[in-house]
Amino acid sequence: MTTSIHHPEQARLWQFALWLARFTILYNLMEGLISIYFGINDEALTLFGFGIDSFIEVMSGVGIFSMILRIRSQPESERTRFERTALRITGAAFYLLSAGLLATAIYNLIYRHTPVSTLSGTIISIISIAAMLGLVAGKRNIGRILRSAPILADANCTLVCVYMSMVLLASSLIYQFTGIGLIDSLGAAGLVYFSVKEGRESFEKASGLADCCDDE
Repeated sequence: MTTSIHHPEQARLWQFALWLARFTILYNLMEGLISIYFGINDEALTLFGFGIDSFIEVMSGVGIFSMILRIRSQPESERTRFERTALRITGAAFYLLSAGLLATAIYNLIYRHTPVSTLSGTIISIISIAAMLGLVAGKRNIGRILRSAPILADANCTLVCVYMSMVLLASSLIYQFTGIGLIDSLGAAGLVYFSVKEGRESFEKASGLADCCDDE
């Protein structure tokens, strides 16, 4: 399947997809740095883990950004191999996210570590939920219009970040009002299943694209 990216409407859609990928990268780089800084400063492991998750989201964004640039530079070529690579990068990002979530949950449970403060986590999570929900909606819309499996997979990766933000918000508020600092470990452990599932589906979609390409 070739792409008609030279068509004005298609070009506009791909430009918007490129903007979404660029925003994903820049926002998550900033969010990751800020979260890690305050996570260390406040001794808040969940916030620190959330920062690591932001950098994994950057990986997925870079994969999509690279795919779109390649499609735009070689508009008459097959999209399959570009999308297959982007899907595999997204799948790898999900698996890394799962490992990070599991490691954080186990560490919290074993050492029963509690943060000094969770105020930073509360503020960061609220901002992140609003930003990530907007990105999910935009990516899903453009992904369906362009029929791009990698962009839709990237939207799911961003959705995991929304769940992470909710876990961070809930754990921060619970600790703030009750002093119970291990609740977030249960939520983080629960997200491991979702992350592994989405990572596996990304690789399966990549394999499906490869099979279609081989059949042509």
